[in-house]
Amino acid sequence: MKRAGCLFLSFIAVAPAATAAFYFLSPGGEDDGSARPSASASAHSPEQDRSAAERRADDKTIASLPAGLAAPAKKELAQQIVASAENSTLDWRSAYGYIEDIGDGQGYTAGIIGFCSGTHDLLTLVERYTKAHPDNGLARYLPALRKVDGTDSHEGLDPGFTAAWKNEAAHRAFREAQDGERDRVYFDPAVRLAKLDGLGTLGQFIYYDAMVFHGPGTGPTGFYGLREATLKEADTPSQGGREAAYLDIFLDLRRKAMRTKKAGIDTSRVDTAQRQFLYDGNLSLSTPLTWQVYGETYRVR
Repeated sequence: MKRAGCLFLSFIAVAPAATAAFYFLSPGGEDDGSARPSASASAHSPEQDRSAAERRADDKTIASLPAGLAAPAKKELAQQIVASAENSTLDWRSAYGYIEDIGDGQGYTAGIIGFCSGTHDLLTLVERYTKAHPDNGLARYLPALRKVDGTDSHEGLDPGFTAAWKNEAAHRAFREAQDGERDRVYFDPAVRLAKLDGLGTLGQFIYYDAMVFHGPGTGPTGFYGLREATLKEADTPSQGGREAAYLDIFLDLRRKAMRTKKAGIDTSRVDTAQRQFLYDGNLSLSTPLTWQVYGETYRVR
């Protein structure tokens, strides 16, 4: 069963920070970290707002660095750790067909990363998948998904949408679509920014898990807002700061943000997982690895 809240998407670039990072805002107004997203047609990559020379410089920097969390074995480990918090399992692939309303006000939560019918990312996934595979079993729900976007409503989705999602998850193309959307919106941007900040594999994972849980918002409880708040207290390694000290402050602020979003929330995905890795000095996220989430112990050898 999924324990965490869903994701909040909003996109538009603002000026880059000294580390050549980029941020997302909702078009036409401020983002408080939980603002409703605009239509996907109006969204654009912040890379478009950077000069070609800046993009080339960033790409050159990334290319010169170790693969880190993007290495196949580490990426697999990352999905396992996230799944332990999101679905209480290490078998993250078992979640392709997962779908339920967990009562968090975001409608249906579904798939490997917790796409939500109320937070735009599930709609975007189905739209992109339908463009490539027009005859899929979810296509007929697109009008309803557009109507309920931004709400917790099931109008037009019940009673058949959950069965259609589970049936579609049996198709390799839909599983690949979920993988691709996870990477495009969450994994790749988080790992890229972490590398530009000079963070190793653990830091890259800490950014990724925060992106998954908090979403790419710039408000106080959004991922980019959390990073900005951390920068006010510590320098990134690329700015000359100590990696462990920077990550410790980031996790402090993230834990506070989790409790701001939901009082009394279980923060063990930070406290007895990521924080423990950090205090163990495991900045490379090396295995074997043992951690606890929600009182359950997980091990990867």
